[in-house]
Amino acid sequence: MYRIKFILIFLLFVFFVSCSKKNVEKSIIKEKDIELQMIEAYQEGLKELKRGDVLYAAKKFNEAEVLFPQSEYAPKAALMAAYSYYSQNYYGDAIAELERFIKIYPNHENIDYAEYLLGLCFYEQIVDEKKDLKSIIDSKKIFLNVVKNYPQTDFAIDAEFKLDLIEDILAAKEIYLGRYYLDKKKWIAAINRFRTVTDKHDTTIYVEEALHRLVELHYIIGLEDEAKKYANTLGYNYRSSEWYEKSYIIFDKMYEKNKNVKSTSKDKLKTSILKKFKSLFN
Repeated sequence: MYRIKFILIFLLFVFFVSCSKKNVEKSIIKEKDIELQMIEAYQEGLKELKRGDVLYAAKKFNEAEVLFPQSEYAPKAALMAAYSYYSQNYYGDAIAELERFIKIYPNHENIDYAEYLLGLCFYEQIVDEKKDLKSIIDSKKIFLNVVKNYPQTDFAIDAEFKLDLIEDILAAKEIYLGRYYLDKKKWIAAINRFRTVTDKHDTTIYVEEALHRLVELHYIIGLEDEAKKYANTLGYNYRSSEWYEKSYIIFDKMYEKNKNVKSTSKDKLKTSILKKFKSLFN
């Protein structure tokens, strides 16, 4: 009786072990099959990207990521989908893909490239200083982050260069608005715009004009001491600038008159010399 029970238990054990092995084998085969499909989708994405069909390429890269999310190909596929959109200026789709990548794969080895590419997506949508500031501000924020977190990379070097250009654009916008308020005789609003340039964008090419405008505006509203302060700053740093000459004229009314007299005398002298020169051929 005990022998029969033992045999039955043994047979049952063998049956379960056999089923377990078959399930493991099926699981391995299924996993390999999914991995193969994922690799095929990834490679097809690369092929379509080279052909220029970026939308279909992005679709195949997304498909590869979804098929085998635990694979090392998954984050690569996500990043390639973003690049596919970026390569043909589908900035909105590229931004969505990159923001998702940064959220899901924050520790990936290519996270520096992902953040840099995100900054580029905003940067390349900048039109000029008169347009919406969102793209300018977003790109500046991201590039600052790239410089801070990945200082020894090529991405950081290029980000620093683009940050200088962004500062010029922001300063140009303030100058544009300052001139507008100046034309409208809104003195305080104009002063605030030009002060933003001198306070926040003092390394840009627009700081000379901003200092002159502050001289001009403070003189207009009767604050001559403030006007002189800005004039001294302009003279100390940019004495050879045309803007310093314009500011000098504000305080020395005879300067422009004397300059015009000298200019007229030079013109007369040139005319006299030219007449004498022509007489040689008569």
